[in-house]
Amino acid sequence: MNKKAIVGIFLSIMMTAIVGCTGAGAQNGAQEGQDLKPVIYLYPLEDNTEISVSLDYNGNLVDLIPEFNADKTWNVTANRDGKITFEGKTYDYLFWEGDPNYSYDFYSGFCVKGEDTKSFLEDKLTVLGLNEAERAEFIEFWLPMMEKNPYNLISFQGTTYNNNAKLSVTPAPDTMIRVFMAWYPTDKYIKINPQYLESPSRGGFTVVEWGGNKVK
Repeated sequence: MNKKAIVGIFLSIMMTAIVGCTGAGAQNGAQEGQDLKPVIYLYPLEDNTEISVSLDYNGNLVDLIPEFNADKTWNVTANRDGKITFEGKTYDYLFWEGDPNYSYDFYSGFCVKGEDTKSFLEDKLTVLGLNEAERAEFIEFWLPMMEKNPYNLISFQGTTYNNNAKLSVTPAPDTMIRVFMAWYPTDKYIKINPQYLESPSRGGFTVVEWGGNKVK
């Protein structure tokens, strides 16, 4: 093989590597800063309960499953086991994602070693009111992004999230649990005010939502 052919092969390999790295970076970057995987579970007291769920979001919604069937609203029926029927199809939950027009605060929170993140989430999500199945789905989604980081700075959002992603449910639920985790990876431990988490009393018609944002 002559020198020109070898140089051509080398350049081809280098271009492939560059394109591959660029694609991976774009894919990872697309997740940063987005409100990802907010999912809404409905647990009425009776089967075939008609429920309206409205989302007034200060941002750009980029995904809805299923799509709204009214203005910013899902009109569905739900059973006691959480199964949701929407226009003849069955769902485990309502799903949305978006680009927020606001920022999350880290006045208080937790700085957690990556290797300790799973046990941390198990503990805190229990305190915040998620049941075993909901905790498992939350951890399955978020842990792969977090467990290999040196540290993760985590703050569960309250007022900021609730004021900018307003959720209205009719009939009014007896219990509304919204767990939203803003976080980012860090190479070193960051001192932060410890966050106090309230444990809700879960009973009656219950609505549960969880999601998160890997902030930029």
